[in-house]
Amino acid sequence: MSRQILQPEQKALEINLNEKIYGTFAEIGAGQEVARNFFQAGAAVGTICKTMSAYDKTYSDEIYGFEINKRYVCESRLYKMLDHEYELMEERLQGVKPNTNFFVFADTVAAINYQKTIEGNGWLGIRFQLSPNQKPNDLILHVKMNDNDNRLQQEAIGLLGVNMVYACYFLNDNFEDFVQSLVDGIQGRVNIDMLSLSGPDFEHIDDRITCLYLVKYGLNDVAIFDENGKSIHAGENFYKKDLVIVRGHFRPPTLVTLDVFDKSAKQFAAQESLLEDNVISVAEIPLDNLRTFNNIDNKDFLERAGALNLLGKKVIVSNCNDHQGLIDYLRPYKVKHLAIIIGAREMIEQINEKFHKNQDGRILAAF
Repeated sequence: MSRQILQPEQKALEINLNEKIYGTFAEIGAGQEVARNFFQAGAAVGTICKTMSAYDKTYSDEIYGFEINKRYVCESRLYKMLDHEYELMEERLQGVKPNTNFFVFADTVAAINYQKTIEGNGWLGIRFQLSPNQKPNDLILHVKMNDNDNRLQQEAIGLLGVNMVYACYFLNDNFEDFVQSLVDGIQGRVNIDMLSLSGPDFEHIDDRITCLYLVKYGLNDVAIFDENGKSIHAGENFYKKDLVIVRGHFRPPTLVTLDVFDKSAKQFAAQESLLEDNVISVAEIPLDNLRTFNNIDNKDFLERAGALNLLGKKVIVSNCNDHQGLIDYLRPYKVKHLAIIIGAREMIEQINEKFHKNQDGRILAAF
């Protein structure tokens, strides 16, 4: 049965009319549009107890604490916002509204600027209860906005926030629908390249499957999880690093696979005069390498991913068959040196493809 896709106004109103959902919106920077959608839908008094916007950095520091690296659009900032606002909500309202599922929605966003030197990205999260007096769950994601206009990017963030709150409360029993619904009405306008859902109600959710769904359903072409199978973001983990990416099927990883990781890292470090300790080796599994008769078996994927994790490898799930897409994705994170390792068979296929494409004499004609 296909999922019914609701308009943002419908989602916001359905949330507002639910007497058991009540919470705070705290938004920094350009991300000050989420609460507005709930106000405009009507009946917001049933949902919103507080809205907060600490735009000035000094005010923000006084409320949420300092950032050592002076970056305000980052994952650690988001968690500080969630911690602070949720603690206040519990302290002030737990005894007053005993049968209520509390939530705190927070975001820290930088939209495209006038000079177009900032492309637009942000961290968004919601800490929420599905049962009163229960420990909360966390939904955390990183988004890149694709609109080439500040107002449109802010609008997209507002709609994404509505989708997040709605998914947490109304689609939590079907994780595939949950993930796909996040881009309802904004497909193509945003790319979600990191998503983590955790808490007592979601202990069955595996971040590695989350990464697979982000790529499989077109929310982004790249998703990454670490050695422990937890979703991570390139900007937080690969920034200014030296990176070796080994592409393969890994079904299963073998002694040859280990040799490729070892030898490629050493050769890469020697060739670029790098310290081996500064080189990170990452496995990449393209979607095409997971498909069997156009289907992707989650169990098969988890077996491959689990084996790579046991080898101590971070893993990239990608839909970047030509390598350029992966290179473009990593470019904003200023990876110092990058090497992509491919197998001999794939190399031969690329050479043959280029040979056949150039058989019409276009190179000679150009000369």
